[in-house]
Amino acid sequence: MRIGGLASGMDIDTLVGDLMKAERIPLDKLSQKKTTLEWQRDDYRSMNKLLDELDRFILDGIALQGTFNKKTVTSTNPNAVTATVSGSASNITSTIKVTQLATARSWVSTEIYNKGGTTKASGKATLAAIDDTKFTAPVELKVAVQKPGSTATEAVKTISIDPSKDTLESVAKKFSEAGLDISAFYDESTGKFAISNNVTGKGSSLSLETPETVAFFNNIGFSTDGTKLGAAGSDNGLNATFDLNGLNGIERTSNTFAISGVTYSLKALGESTISSSTDTDGVVTSIKDFVKKYNETIEAINKKTAETKYRDFPPLTDAQRKDLSDKEAELWDEKAKSGMLRGDSILSSGLNTMRSVLYASVNTGDTKYDQLSELGITTSRNYLDKGKLEVDEKKLRDALAANPDAVMKMFTGDSANNIDGIAKKLRTTIDQTVEKIELKAGNALRTNAQFTLGRELTDVDKRISAFEDRLVQVEDRYWRQFQAMEAAIQRSNQQSAYLMQQFGGGQ
Repeated sequence: MRIGGLASGMDIDTLVGDLMKAERIPLDKLSQKKTTLEWQRDDYRSMNKLLDELDRFILDGIALQGTFNKKTVTSTNPNAVTATVSGSASNITSTIKVTQLATARSWVSTEIYNKGGTTKASGKATLAAIDDTKFTAPVELKVAVQKPGSTATEAVKTISIDPSKDTLESVAKKFSEAGLDISAFYDESTGKFAISNNVTGKGSSLSLETPETVAFFNNIGFSTDGTKLGAAGSDNGLNATFDLNGLNGIERTSNTFAISGVTYSLKALGESTISSSTDTDGVVTSIKDFVKKYNETIEAINKKTAETKYRDFPPLTDAQRKDLSDKEAELWDEKAKSGMLRGDSILSSGLNTMRSVLYASVNTGDTKYDQLSELGITTSRNYLDKGKLEVDEKKLRDALAANPDAVMKMFTGDSANNIDGIAKKLRTTIDQTVEKIELKAGNALRTNAQFTLGRELTDVDKRISAFEDRLVQVEDRYWRQFQAMEAAIQRSNQQSAYLMQQFGGGQ
């Protein structure tokens, strides 16, 4: 703590503070420059975020053939049959008659009784408590499934059973969770154990791989046929049968199946006509959504590059901010932040390249539809829109009706002939612009040394640090000078007092 002015009566602390204000002016300018660089960096990154969002929107929309191959499917009897159509499938009209639904095979045991045979077994009692003569020791069951329509069994699964701990309910749970693609449960009211396939179709079987496994299934009331679960008490399951476009007696193991790109789902016995057509409304919506997103992006970038630069409103220093109200500081910051990217060449060049891509022709195989303008997508005539797109929906629908494949190739290109569509060209331009901006302003993963503004910020930080060290030395020098003055004044006062005392003593 420094105390001055005791001899001179001067407010040394205020004097030094005022002198330091003048000395700090260059430091304030450095701090303002740092703030300006940070604002500029953040504005660049916000533009990159907009471009990245546009890039992702294109990737998930007009860059996909599926966007242009959307189908609308109708069924005259959806209670009997529904269907979906893949984008690559041709439009169809099919008549289908369901004569039999597919069902899953199941096995049901005979009644299981407690020891003594008087009451039905409890699902929660241990196997040993049910009958300690049948379930005497732990056993490892080995079971394999042969699925409907297959000639080979799946991998063998091992299920460990401990009669002193396991119940009929826990055994059912172990069967269901063994990876056999089956479901099992025990019903106390009937005293029966049930097993069923999780998939439909006839011809499946459960293979019992060891004598111990065969014996265990016999003990819980199932019949066995050699090494397979027996047919007694079982439902073999059924295949779905149907007639399609005059071809009768077609079979499938499942009620859901695909034929020529059409996936049918059988619901009940009955007849239905399935029709599919290109979802023109969906395609138009996707294209209009792209145009809207593109317009929003270029509007935001154009607004940023055209912002007014208020040179009389530099960033506020901490001292200046203290002298303003919150509202005044907010209004000042608004003007100070304006124009950080005014006339920026990277963004302007990127927008110009994107416009060039949209104006260029694409080899779609049809010269009537090889430019966006021929699809009804043109640049706004209002120069204030600065390149925004407009959509003539009628003209777009006419193009889709006349040659939907050409419309798709306009956007997605033709990979078979190595032709890039508008989507890929736009994404390439966006990627190039984003990369240039990252070299200028970096991103969250780059250090300051890896981009231009970052290196400038590092340099300013070093200069600020060096200047702050210099200010400490300057302030110390001022205090030393004032302290020397104080000491001189004090000695002068002491001498005056001595002389006055001497003159007074001679009277």
